[in-house]
Order: sequence, then C-alpha cells, then structure tokens
Amino acid sequence: MTRLDIFSDPICPWCYIGKAYLDRALQANPDHPFQIRWLPFMLNPAMPAGGMDRRAYLEDKFGGKAGAVEAYAPVVEHAEKAGLTLNLDQIARTPNTIDAHRLIHWAELEGCQTPIVSALFRAYFIEGRDIGQAEVLADVADSNGMDASVVLRLLESDSDRREIVERDAAARGMGVTSVPTFIVAGQHAVPGAQPPELWARVIAELRSGVDPGRSG
Repeated sequence: MTRLDIFSDPICPWCYIGKAYLDRALQANPDHPFQIRWLPFMLNPAMPAGGMDRRAYLEDKFGGKAGAVEAYAPVVEHAEKAGLTLNLDQIARTPNTIDAHRLIHWAELEGCQTPIVSALFRAYFIEGRDIGQAEVLADVADSNGMDASVVLRLLESDSDRREIVERDAAARGMGVTSVPTFIVAGQHAVPGAQPPELWARVIAELRSGVDPGRSG
C-alpha cells in the first residue's frame, strides 16, 4: 500500500471538490494502492471559538460582496464539474474547525476517518450545518459508527486539542500553505483539487513501479 496523506479543512470548498475528484478516480480503479489519512490544516486558526457570520467573514476576506462573489465563481464551476451540490446560501456561519479536526483525528483511531470527513463536508456544504457545534459533530459521529456520547465528553474536554494545533503548525513548517495538499508516499506533494485524470496516472505509475515524482 502507498500512504496518501491529505491536508484538508472541512470548510474548504476546494478540499470538498478535490475529494470528489479523487473519489472518482478511486472508484474507477478499485484496486488502487492508496491508504488514505486525513491531516489537519486550519484555514482560520485565529477564528473565534463560536465562529463568525459567514457573509461578514467572506466580505471582509475578499474586500466586499462583489469580491466574495468573484472568488466563489470558480468554486461553483468546479463543484458542478465534480458532480457536487453546494448550498452556499444555507451556510449561516463560518466555524472554528479545531473541534471538527479533533473528531477527524478520533475517527482515524476507530477506522472510519474518510466517512467522517465525507459527512462533515456534506453537513457543511449541503445541509448548511454549523460544524463548530458539539451537538452537530456528535450527530455526524453517531451517523458514522462512532459513539456520540463519548464524542461529546471528549469535545467538552481539551483532549487532543494541542495535538491538532501542533499538527497544523507542523504542516505549515513543512511548506503546506493551502489546502487541499496531497502527499504521496511521504515524498511527493500534489497541491490543489486535481482532476481524476491526474490521479489515474499516479495510480497507473504506482502499479507499474514508476516513481510518480519522476514522471513527466
């Protein structure tokens, strides 16, 4: 097996799109060699614990309503290509995602990390739920084979909070500046939401023993 580490944030639309493209390639190649692990990268590490009004956040980030609309135009276009529905108008708040990353970390320990990541994307981008809320995270956990009561107790504590912060800092220290960023076999960085065709080539190269970092 080949480790595929994915630095991601569950409120990042490009991460959602990148996952959809990767999923399409994996479905077309069910014998793919990847062992996938999701790693934390917080888009907004200084976000207040309760999050922010999404409209205010986007307009501040992109210099007004027009800037926000312009920034999201390619997101909508690529989401459609990836076969995704984005109900952006349903999202009221941009959350702090440290607790969502804690849940993703615990899901890895229980062997259900990718289903939890998928459910978080769905909860945020399709259902418009606030994935910074403990009750929402517990519901996502419960729907994907985890014990909601245990998750709630962990979220009420500081369990693994420091580890998420340290992993986020380590990602930045190794040069990750945006997400998604995919690391193939611990060596080759593939930044951005890459199309299924690229992943099909990488899978073919790995099957044939070619180092994907040396291909043209």
